[in-house]
Formats: sequence, structure tokens, C-alpha cells
Amino acid sequence: MKILMINGSPRRNGRTGIATRSIARQYGVDVIDLSGEDAVPLYTGEDEQEQLESVQKLSQKVKEADGIILASPEYHNGMSGVLKNALDFLGSDHFQHKPVALLAVAGGGKGGINALNNMRTVMRGLYANTIPRQLVLDPICFEYQQDSIKQDSMKMVDALISELKLYTKSYLVLKEE
Repeated sequence: MKILMINGSPRRNGRTGIATRSIARQYGVDVIDLSGEDAVPLYTGEDEQEQLESVQKLSQKVKEADGIILASPEYHNGMSGVLKNALDFLGSDHFQHKPVALLAVAGGGKGGINALNNMRTVMRGLYANTIPRQLVLDPICFEYQQDSIKQDSMKMVDALISELKLYTKSYLVLKEE
């Protein structure tokens, strides 16, 4: 079972990156980090963009994955522009029926839910099977000095990953038929 997590934050040292690194260490998932070496250019729809190494890497990793975790900060009631831009390079052939888990990192208070809804809408447009469970991590969920998610908050992450794995197992069985 190949799980891929996409860090949809433009910030190299932001909380979404901390969450992504922490989850990758805990669960051994592969990561596309849009804030670093995996950044893709602004989508223009021009054919030559498909030949770019960063775009080919993104496309290949998403196609090979059996399940996806999208992680994004919430910016102005939506997912980050960096994540939306990366998703614009992909199509339904990358996501059709594939299980996708959603994780938003909020600034606190009641943030995050709009980013989740925004990601869910885009995934519906790509024919993904976005799982029902979703997660918002607030600033209090992090151990900043350890570059990790606090243990009590990891219980929520565990539940998200468990549900994603359940849907991914089903996806793999159906894919075989």
C-alpha cells in the first residue's frame, strides 16, 4: 500500500510542513513537498509544462500512490494557492476512485474547515474518493522544538490514517477486479 502525502504549504518552516514531516516519520508515507524541491511552476495549461521534471515527478508519484493525504494551511477561507496550482497539473486519471484524506492546518480558533471544504470540492471534480474523516490541526497541536505533532493530537492523526488505510484496502481490491 503506497500512501503519498502532499505538503501544500508554500512555507518551508510552517506548521503544515511540521505536520507533514511528523506524519511521514510516524507512518513511513512518501511526501511531495511543494514548499521545496518538489515545487511546480504556475500552471498555464501549455503542453510544454508537462515535460518539466517537477511536473513529471508530481504526476508519477500521484499515479503510483494507492492513497493520498492532502495537507494545506487555510488562506482566506481556502486551501493554499500552491496546492491548488499543483492539483491543476493533475486530472481524473490521477485520482479517479482513489482514496484521499484531508488535513488542514489552521491559525487557531475556528479556522481550517473552509480549506477542507475547498479541497473536498476540488477532489470531487477530479473524481477522487475523499474519505469522510478529515482533520484540522491548530497551533496548540504542535511540539515546535521537536518538529512534531503532540502525542494527544497524534491520536486524531491515527484515526485519519486508519480510515484512509481502510478505504485504500477497499480501493486495491476493487482495482484488481
